[in-house]
This record gives sequence, C-alpha cells and structure tokens, in this order.
Amino acid sequence: MGAVTYPDLKVVEFVNEALVPLQLQADSDLAEDFTVRWTPTLIILDQNGKEHSRTVGYIAPEEFVPAMLLGMAKMHFDLREFDSMAQCLEKIINVYPWSLAAPEAIYYHGVCGYKTTHNAEPLKLAYERIAREYPYSEWVKRALPYRLL
Repeated sequence: MGAVTYPDLKVVEFVNEALVPLQLQADSDLAEDFTVRWTPTLIILDQNGKEHSRTVGYIAPEEFVPAMLLGMAKMHFDLREFDSMAQCLEKIINVYPWSLAAPEAIYYHGVCGYKTTHNAEPLKLAYERIAREYPYSEWVKRALPYRLL
C-alpha cells in the first residue's frame, strides 16, 4: 500500500484531515498488542485506544477513503454517537456509491435511523435500497429480515 495507496493525493488529504495514522513494524510490541498477524492491517481506534474496526489486506486508493469512513462509522456506532455515524455513512453513500463499502454503509445507515427514531422504517428502506442497487451484495442477505417490517 505504501507504493500505490498511501501516496494517492485523496488518500493523503483524507488521512491528514480525519485520521491519526500510525505505521508499525509487523514484529513490534505494539503490533503484538493489537494481534497484527498479516499486513497491511488497518485498525480504527477511539481516543482511548479501543479497537472498533479492522481491515486486513490491500485496499486500492479509490476504496481507501470509503473503507476508513465505514470504520469510523462503526466506531461512532459503538460509542452511540449516531449523528457522527450518520455523517460518515452518508458520505460513503453519496460520494462513493460505487465503492465496496456502499452496501454496508446503507445497511448501517438503516440501523442508525432505527437507533435514533425507534422506527423500523429506515431498516426496511435500507433493505429495499440494497436489494435494488446492490443485488449481489452479501448485505442483501444480512438485511433480508427487514423486508418483513
């Protein structure tokens, strides 16, 4: 990733604006503390160092920003910061709809809508949108029960 993804201008700008990057040697003590067994491993931590998202393997430059936004959304979800979660997910959905992260972002956006309103309609709408726009995504199957709401 150091040769292709990290030098990409959009990746650099996003990392500088939204993340606190830390690159470790795979054999370092900190890598052991976080159970890094393969590289690249990208981990989203909160301000207390608690892990909320992990991605293992190469990420192409065009997929990097949506993948990190999804990790950040999951962190906000765990912390019950639903407004921040929704902002991350909406950016994926609106700016990166072609990305691999988009169907999962729609799924979690439905979950976020339910958590903030206690209305099941966002879950059903998420299923319908994933089924319509990403019919071969695993997220169609994960959201399948919501079609009955």
